[in-house]
Amino acid sequence: MERLCGTKFPFWEANRTLHTDSPDLPVCFQLSVLSWLPCLYLWAVSPLYLLYLKKNNKGYIMMSILNRVKTALGVVLWIVCWTDLFYTFHELQSGFSQPPIYFVTPLVVGMTMLLATFLVQLERLRGVQSSGVLFIFWFVSTLCAIVPFRSKIIQGLQPGTGPDHLRLATFYVYFILLVLQLVLCCFNEKPPLFSNVDTDPNPCPESTAGFLSTMTFWWFTRMAIKGYKNPLEAKDLWSLNKRDSSEVVVPRLLNEWEKEQAQAQTSSPEETVTLLSEEKKKTPRKPAFLRSLLRTFGPYFLIGSAYKLLQDIITFVNPQLLRMLISFTKEENVPYWWGYALAFLMFFVAFLQTLILHQHFQYCFVTGMRLRTAIIGAIYRKSLVITNAAKRSSTVGEIVNLMSVDAQRFMDLTTFLNMLWSAPLQIVLALYFLWQNLGPSVLAGVAVMVLLIPLNAAIAVKTRAFQVEQMRYKDSRIKLMNEILNGIKVLKLYAWENSFMDQVLAIRQKELMVLKKTAYLGSLSTMAWTSAPFLVALTTFAVYVTVDENNILDAEKAFVSLSLFNILRFPLNMLPQVISSLVQASVSLKRIQNFLSHDELDPESVDRANIASDCAVTVVNGKFTWTKEDPPVLHSISLMVPQGSLLAVVGHVGCGKSSLISALLGEMEKLDGEISIRGSLAYVPQQAWIQNATLRDNILFGKPFNEPKYRCILEACALTTDLEVLPGGDQTEIGEKGINLSGGQRQRVSIARALYSEADVYLLDDPLSAVDAHVAKHIFDKVMGPDGALKDKTRILVTHGISFLPQVDNIMVLVDGRVSEMGSYQALLKENGAFAEFLRNYSLEDIIEEEEATEAFIDDEEFPDDALSNHTDMVSNEPVVNEEKRKFIRQISIISSDVENPKTRSVRKRLCSERKHPEPLPEKTAPSKEKLIQAETTETGRVKLKVFLEYARAVGPVLSVFICFLYCCQNAAAIGGNIWLSQWTNDAGLNDTQANVPMRVGVYAALGIAQGILVMISSFTLAMGNIGAARRLHFALLDNKFHTPQSFFDTTPLGRIINRFSKDIYVIDEALPSTVLMFLGTLFSSVSTMIVIVSSTPIFAVVIGPLAFIYVFVQRFYVATSRQLKRLESVSRSPIYSHFSETVTGSSVVRAYGRLNAFVTLNNTKVDDNQKSYYPGIVANRWLGVRIEFIGNCIVLFAALFAVIGKEQLNPGLVGLSVSYALLVTMSLNWLVRMTSDLESNIVAVERVKEYAETQTEAPWEIEDKKPPSDWPTQGNVEFRDYSVRYREGLDLVLKNLSLSVKGGEKIGIVGRTGAGKSSMTLCLFRLLEAAGGEITIDGIKISDIGLHDLRSKLTIIPQEPVLFSGSLRMNLDPFEHYSEEEVWGALEHSHLHKFVSNQPAKLELECSEGGENLSVGQRQLVCLARALLRKTRILVLDEATAAIDLETDDLIQSTIRTQFEDCTVFTIAHRLNTIMDYTRVLVLDKGQVAEFDTPSSLLSQRGIFYGMAKDAGLVQ
Repeated sequence: MERLCGTKFPFWEANRTLHTDSPDLPVCFQLSVLSWLPCLYLWAVSPLYLLYLKKNNKGYIMMSILNRVKTALGVVLWIVCWTDLFYTFHELQSGFSQPPIYFVTPLVVGMTMLLATFLVQLERLRGVQSSGVLFIFWFVSTLCAIVPFRSKIIQGLQPGTGPDHLRLATFYVYFILLVLQLVLCCFNEKPPLFSNVDTDPNPCPESTAGFLSTMTFWWFTRMAIKGYKNPLEAKDLWSLNKRDSSEVVVPRLLNEWEKEQAQAQTSSPEETVTLLSEEKKKTPRKPAFLRSLLRTFGPYFLIGSAYKLLQDIITFVNPQLLRMLISFTKEENVPYWWGYALAFLMFFVAFLQTLILHQHFQYCFVTGMRLRTAIIGAIYRKSLVITNAAKRSSTVGEIVNLMSVDAQRFMDLTTFLNMLWSAPLQIVLALYFLWQNLGPSVLAGVAVMVLLIPLNAAIAVKTRAFQVEQMRYKDSRIKLMNEILNGIKVLKLYAWENSFMDQVLAIRQKELMVLKKTAYLGSLSTMAWTSAPFLVALTTFAVYVTVDENNILDAEKAFVSLSLFNILRFPLNMLPQVISSLVQASVSLKRIQNFLSHDELDPESVDRANIASDCAVTVVNGKFTWTKEDPPVLHSISLMVPQGSLLAVVGHVGCGKSSLISALLGEMEKLDGEISIRGSLAYVPQQAWIQNATLRDNILFGKPFNEPKYRCILEACALTTDLEVLPGGDQTEIGEKGINLSGGQRQRVSIARALYSEADVYLLDDPLSAVDAHVAKHIFDKVMGPDGALKDKTRILVTHGISFLPQVDNIMVLVDGRVSEMGSYQALLKENGAFAEFLRNYSLEDIIEEEEATEAFIDDEEFPDDALSNHTDMVSNEPVVNEEKRKFIRQISIISSDVENPKTRSVRKRLCSERKHPEPLPEKTAPSKEKLIQAETTETGRVKLKVFLEYARAVGPVLSVFICFLYCCQNAAAIGGNIWLSQWTNDAGLNDTQANVPMRVGVYAALGIAQGILVMISSFTLAMGNIGAARRLHFALLDNKFHTPQSFFDTTPLGRIINRFSKDIYVIDEALPSTVLMFLGTLFSSVSTMIVIVSSTPIFAVVIGPLAFIYVFVQRFYVATSRQLKRLESVSRSPIYSHFSETVTGSSVVRAYGRLNAFVTLNNTKVDDNQKSYYPGIVANRWLGVRIEFIGNCIVLFAALFAVIGKEQLNPGLVGLSVSYALLVTMSLNWLVRMTSDLESNIVAVERVKEYAETQTEAPWEIEDKKPPSDWPTQGNVEFRDYSVRYREGLDLVLKNLSLSVKGGEKIGIVGRTGAGKSSMTLCLFRLLEAAGGEITIDGIKISDIGLHDLRSKLTIIPQEPVLFSGSLRMNLDPFEHYSEEEVWGALEHSHLHKFVSNQPAKLELECSEGGENLSVGQRQLVCLARALLRKTRILVLDEATAAIDLETDDLIQSTIRTQFEDCTVFTIAHRLNTIMDYTRVLVLDKGQVAEFDTPSSLLSQRGIFYGMAKDAGLVQ
């Protein structure tokens, strides 16, 4: 340096700088180090920055005033610097020579200013709106220029030094320009031309945010304010950044994955050639999904890792500064500015660390978010094209799990992934500094830490085992609840509630026992976690003091070590967590990789090219199977369908009719033969597949709307009348799986969709089985038949309807997967083969009835019972395991009903209410809609204090107070220990250390152990309180739900109720307790920190007020916004999964119509909508973190400042105590806000459970003083007097002033058109509907006076849909075990099930699966008959099944009823008139009133309504 500055200007003078009260830096130091620092930085960074700008071009920005000013200032700066340079040359010429530094510095600085100016312009051309590189440069330059600025002023004030006027002038100009550049750098440029910011309605401000705004997340503030003023809605969310959207992210991953697969395929064949001998050993390399993930997301993630590295290093600066601060307070006469400098340095370092840490988190979270998007996208695209074999190995439920659980695991892992290398790094650094501080004694402390790890690990393993066990109980409880709610109507009709309630409570008891065990473990681990730092400190200090007499524990050593131990605590606790989540993620990775490696359907298996022959469909010698391993389903199929003809395919159940259709669609594996199809396809599956969209969208299915054509199609499919009934016409939103349409309507919509698509070839898989006979005839004539809309198209129709066969061109008869005969109707009859036999078995009369009139739902004003029951039987043609499907449907209902879209729901509710009256009643629909929306808004805004009090009451008021008291005690013990430590360190100054050591160590240990024990007791007491609360809340909910009237279940989607039992109870069981624990812990520790700092430096109390105000202010903003964002996120998450499940179930339809791309786009938008609310949620956490940590850093600053100010009064121990506490507070403040927010969002569960535990209940089950006699009813006389009833308040009457009386033993048939009130009549007998007027008496006793169970147990019903519960067959027949074995077998004998049951190995213990899936529909119906036979009451109600029961089962039931119940009163709701032709009397209902009531024969002679119905059914000519 001497060479540069010469001898006149020394580089460093200690006396001038450090040891004086007004320090100043030497001129040489100013000119060299201070001037060169910023220049070095800019020249070092610019090559990398230029490379970055070259790669990322966002389009250029127009020249703005701001840009011009920046450039001008840059040029002026360059001129100013070089003025100095030329002045030095001028001096040289005038013989006054300066040292070389005066040449070098202006030259270097001037060049740098030119570089900066160049960068300003380059950034403009590359579309950079705000530059971090230049901001840091101007900031550092200004900082470095402050010192010369000050010293030049000081020099000017000193007399006798002639100032250097020109250099002073240039320097001041230079300084002012620097400050201006720094200020201008904080402003943003306009966005680049043609960027999507202009086109986007609500762009994310991040893309246009400046550097400072990005670092502090200031750009988010706008949303925080908006969210605070009123709850955020979906429309307030910013659109997703382009770079995070599905259309960018998913293709990137898929490209890498395709490359990876291609490499794996190319690398394997060569190996096999060379290694033929070792072929057995080497399997071809599997494509690694991980590799493609790394290639796609690795680079971006590494930026985050770089930030993490920086942050780890900076973390260790503060303990060193703390050491200097403590030694500063010990020394006498040192200049005060040292202390202030240290305090501000601590603040600055902490602030820098905050900024860097949150940038790191931001990068990690965004990577996680992109990972999830990409994985969901990849899985969705794959699931559309996998083969049936693959579908069999991954059921819908499993694939949804891949999307939800496994993608989520990856997302969670990315946030911690850096801990894998960062934790060991932090541990090593901490140990190094500790060793410097305390020498080898550190090892004792580390040993304790290492010993605690296996303890924590063991607890974690055990806890996980308990969790698994608990999940098992929870699943079985939810499964049972799901069944109970599905069959709640049946439970009520049979009065079986008590038996099922006991079952649920038994499972719940086991669940709570496991929770209790988990709580014991939890309190142990909390103790370990809280006491760890203390134990480590205790052992280290004790060893340190006892090893050597000369080792004196002073404040510096003690508190610096404490803060290092605190740093060490985090990585040590994180490592096991990271490793376990790594293991989980690797499992997930394997599952995703396996799924993505499944075989795909071969698009070439069906030849779709235009072929010369005039046949539209040809199959030559086809042999097909569902999966390669299975035996073929179809053998040697040959078929030619001429253009424009209609081919009917008939045969018995299971002979391969649907498989043939699938083969034509290319869904099956082709083993042999050729298929070719000419032109486009339309496909109507056997189970109609309906999307969750409007009715019109379901029919258009992506085609443009054409009014006249659309009207014709509705007419042809008999949908016009249905549209009048639907509340919104064709704009009615159809619920998931077509929930608010009846089976028949769904099928007709499916046919309409095919019609609208105007394809060339139509594949119709038995579409007429689900509609009424007359509707079927209408559709056949208008659509498929010889004069129908499709008469010129090629049609292949699978059918069971014999009546249509004479009108088709050709018939193909399938027997066991082979074509047995084929030809026209006449030809086949002449051949007298299988077909003729098939026809003879069914006389014409049967045919018409067999066309089952399954308008079940709408027909009998039976509402759709719930969201699930009526499509759990959606067994698609693929042999998918039904159980899985149900599981899945259950999951979906639970996922999606979290907060359903109020719009679709209101439609469902209104629909139910409006079925009664076809003419829409606007004034009625409005209130119901209103009410619905209110029901949903309970969850916005702040949580009321009342809810917290409710919870405290559930825990127990005394217990609640006691828990708080315990927390106070444990914190008092902790503070006591630390104050004792600071006293102990002060002994060092008094030189009486050795005498006191045993006492000091002993008391310190006692306080610490007391704290540990208190922690354990308090967390255990808290857990017990929480479990008690959980038990009480669940019991109240369950009890209420069993006593709730049926109308509630009709109007509330089942998913919503199940959700209370699963999600909300789960929150109360597991999430709430841990949140409360953390909340209390952080709250008390934050308060105790404040107490410690105030007690050591009382003046600190002044600052607490303002800081607390800012804190609460920020916290309120954050909690309001983040709570709503969480809610929006969970609302938008369910559509992803429901759309996905919908697509998978309908994938064959989607493929047949060639709509794959449209569906992929739809999935993209759904995922993006979800991420749109997730992304602000991440940023909200960062935003909060930066602000709260800033408050924490201020606390550190003030604690240190006041320690410096009060240096005279304070001892080093107290300074160490208060500052080391302040360093800790940042963490607990941050956690406190998070916990408050979590607590608020979790406590909502209590509110939701309370809401459903307090709904209105039905009449009491038993009324003691009004019990009917035990043998009642003896005769079975039933009388209705002026009886009226409505479904719910505010709806029209369904039955109006009904009066009739029935003698005991009469058999009454009840008939009537849809909506006449047939089912309502039976519901009234059981009081599922309460009277609106009039009364019903049975044997002279008014049924409204007695308890519900007393009434219902004395009546028997065989319901329309047979409902079975999972459990043994015995339990299904007799849940209370009232009857003996013999009686049960007798009932089975009479119900024709004896043979079936006795052939089963388990006999009566035969396990029925959920919903009785392992029995056929007919068998289930017979089980219901057996139930009726067992109860054998005087009154039997038979709601005739409309579902597809085969004719023989029907005959069995009828004959049994005629023989076994001959002396009972029987009411039959008939759909097939021939069953009631021999009844005593027939009641014809019309619009809720008695239209005709007489014997069948006299009704026929009256030629009224009944005669008309009989004529339709072909019973009279």
